[in-house]
Amino acid sequence: MTSLPVLSDARWLAAPAPAPERTASVREQLGALATICEAARCPNQGECWADGMATFLLLGDVCTRSCRFCAVKSGRPAPLHADEPARLLDAVRALDLAHVVLTCVDRDDLDDGGARQLARCVRALKDDQRTVELLAPDFGGDARALGTVVDAGVDVLAHNLETVRRLAPSVRDRRASTDRSLALLDAAKRRRPELVTKSGLLLGLGESDDEVLDAMIELRGVAVDVLTLGQYLRPTRRHAPVRRLVDPEQFAALADDARTLGFLAVAAGPRVRSSYRAEALWRRALEGHRNIERGKAAGEARSEHTARM
Repeated sequence: MTSLPVLSDARWLAAPAPAPERTASVREQLGALATICEAARCPNQGECWADGMATFLLLGDVCTRSCRFCAVKSGRPAPLHADEPARLLDAVRALDLAHVVLTCVDRDDLDDGGARQLARCVRALKDDQRTVELLAPDFGGDARALGTVVDAGVDVLAHNLETVRRLAPSVRDRRASTDRSLALLDAAKRRRPELVTKSGLLLGLGESDDEVLDAMIELRGVAVDVLTLGQYLRPTRRHAPVRRLVDPEQFAALADDARTLGFLAVAAGPRVRSSYRAEALWRRALEGHRNIERGKAAGEARSEHTARM
């Protein structure tokens, strides 16, 4: 029987401890709003909160799904708060965030999966001249719900595959699937071709590097622009075990593969999570889009010049 890896052997997983004073200040500015930093036990909370950044958790802090990798509480959620967009805007102004990263719990109990509430939050921020990244749920495959949030004006639409195709049925909630996730990312890009789309995987759940490469290929097949790869860390003994520790060199090699496949921006490392360095990745993807458009324009100009000769 193969023994499981020991996390303490991986020195590269060490993260800065949250500074109590800074943590208290950020928490005060957040008010009653939840964050994924806290709910998902993110290893980067100390680093991000020290810089005055946080990722907001919308639609409550209780998820209707139960994935075997996720620390967010699962159960019966409370009703939505009508003032959530206003409270979100207050917190964003207090933290002085120019680029705002939002995520949410799954709300399968709502007819639209929470899409209208998310759109209200996005519009409140866009009306205040903020750029917005939303890590969206799959909305149960409801194309209209997806359209509601895409049309609200998000600058980045993220949705994570989470793991490779073979492991998805045993790791993700039974209502989620690789095909549904890919379809959502494809639909978002088709609805707004200029939209930056993003996805991520947690490694260490039992996948091989070849399977990770296959997942990358599938994501590029639906024109995903940005990829994040991070190490899975087991939240509790009730969650899926860590099957392998991926060292920084392996992450760097996978990042090179991703760039070769055409991803415009890639973050890969042991402590990388979907929202890690989100603004920098978005800007890198935008520059990649501009370079592609400049290349197309130059090619068309050359073709036109050749045709006149």
